[in-house]
Amino acid sequence: MPGEAAVTDSAMLTLAASTAAGHRTLFLALSIVVTVATLGITLWARHSTHTPAEFYTGGREFFPGQNGLALSGDFMSAASVLGIVGGMSLHGLDGFLYASGFIVGWAVFLLLFAERMRNTGRFTTADALVLRLKERPVRTASAVANLITVIFYLLAQMVGAGALVGVLLGTSDSGAKNIAIFCVGALMIAYVVLGGMKGVTWVAIVKSAMLLTVAAVATVLLLSKFGWDLSSMLSTAASKSGHGEAFLSTGLQYGTSNVSRVDFISQAMALGFGIAGLPHCLMRIYTVPTARAARTSVVWALLIMGSFYLMALLLGFGATALVGPAAIKASDPAGNTALILLAQHLGGAPGSLGSTMMLGIFISIAFVSILAVVASLTLAGASSIAHDLYAAVIRKGRASQLGELWAARCASVGIGAVAVLLSLLAQKMNVAFLVSLAIAISGSSLVPTMLYSLFWSRFTTRGALWATYGGVIASVVLVLFSPVVSGSPTAMFPGVDFHWFPIGNPGIVTIPLGFLLGWLGTITSSGKSDPAKYREQEVRALTGAGAY
Repeated sequence: MPGEAAVTDSAMLTLAASTAAGHRTLFLALSIVVTVATLGITLWARHSTHTPAEFYTGGREFFPGQNGLALSGDFMSAASVLGIVGGMSLHGLDGFLYASGFIVGWAVFLLLFAERMRNTGRFTTADALVLRLKERPVRTASAVANLITVIFYLLAQMVGAGALVGVLLGTSDSGAKNIAIFCVGALMIAYVVLGGMKGVTWVAIVKSAMLLTVAAVATVLLLSKFGWDLSSMLSTAASKSGHGEAFLSTGLQYGTSNVSRVDFISQAMALGFGIAGLPHCLMRIYTVPTARAARTSVVWALLIMGSFYLMALLLGFGATALVGPAAIKASDPAGNTALILLAQHLGGAPGSLGSTMMLGIFISIAFVSILAVVASLTLAGASSIAHDLYAAVIRKGRASQLGELWAARCASVGIGAVAVLLSLLAQKMNVAFLVSLAIAISGSSLVPTMLYSLFWSRFTTRGALWATYGGVIASVVLVLFSPVVSGSPTAMFPGVDFHWFPIGNPGIVTIPLGFLLGWLGTITSSGKSDPAKYREQEVRALTGAGAY
């Protein structure tokens, strides 16, 4: 119902007031220190960002381990971290099944895309596609899908930033949230315009290292509270959960009905395919010198994120054991504050200096997580506008390096401004809707096009356009008429019901539809693909001959 959002905000403010009263200066100081440090990194990187190649790829100077940390930093957003721990604290292993979908998505990325896209592309996804397809229509379609994905993902992060600052300051005032959104927007524009890929990458590396360190410390403190007896912690969590031993097995969230089971399959498909096509992750394979380094980067990212999600599993169960599901739901029905509540208990008695310090550190990490992700998203969108639309489509390849660089910087400012304005209007929107839509669009449009282009010799330009535009349109329509938007207590518009699509994530329909449209477009094309171009692309994808 409409009042539920207000109840959640009230509970969040009660949490903030009980923990942050008298110590907000500490929280703000930690956030300011992190912001100043990341801006310093950006200003340092500014001196080596003078060409489009340096702006888009950081000069391809990063080692696999560094790039793996940056990939992890780009992907482990505050929303995913808080959401996964919260899901585990309320739904047991079903919450971890959602996290495992992320790992599967990165495995798909590793096996199918990392090396081949690095060998065939230059700066953006479209660079690899146009090796054998018509350049202008394919670049335009790819840029449109990239930009729509980026905008929705940006909105999710920036709306989250406003809510986070509201908790930090203990206020529900929209003015404070608006200021927070403006600040995040200004910072992400500064990171991209001044530092380019090098600055954005180092911010992501710092964020990833901080997140891993804090998660490790929290895990150690958690286990120490149970005398390093993992079985004791799990049994306590099971008894407090209200579900008994069922809490430690699957089925609490996704096994209650046939619709929930289908929803789980759909989310798993969206994560498995959609993550492999996220623009801000794909562009990182071009920041290393070779395809082998790109593949190794993804292996590092898998190891880092796998370790983190194992710690998140323990923290989720720990939140249930120490905080309890009743207190977690009272703060936020979706469980998104479980990690923040757990931080209080790990630092000592609520209200103590240790508890406040832990809470401040966690909130600061969440803030820098948002900054790192929005900067990478902005850079991905700016690359599509400047390199694909401006340099290739509008200027037809005749743009100077300086002109393209200025176009990229102007595009960064434009994307940042649009994201800020839309975020100011979208503060009441359901973040799950935005994230679901971004991942569904990626998996239903960009991924089918890339797979067909890399592995099907008959694939044509019409197939690429049908798959890309069809996947985008189908994803938007089905999410618009899903329970995420209306017809459920947690919907964007809970007071009305116009949904007819029964599940929240449309991946189970739109991903196969994207592949089907790509196939139909190809077999109905009047023009035929060029076998010689496909063989040339295949040799380049497998050997790296002629790679940038």
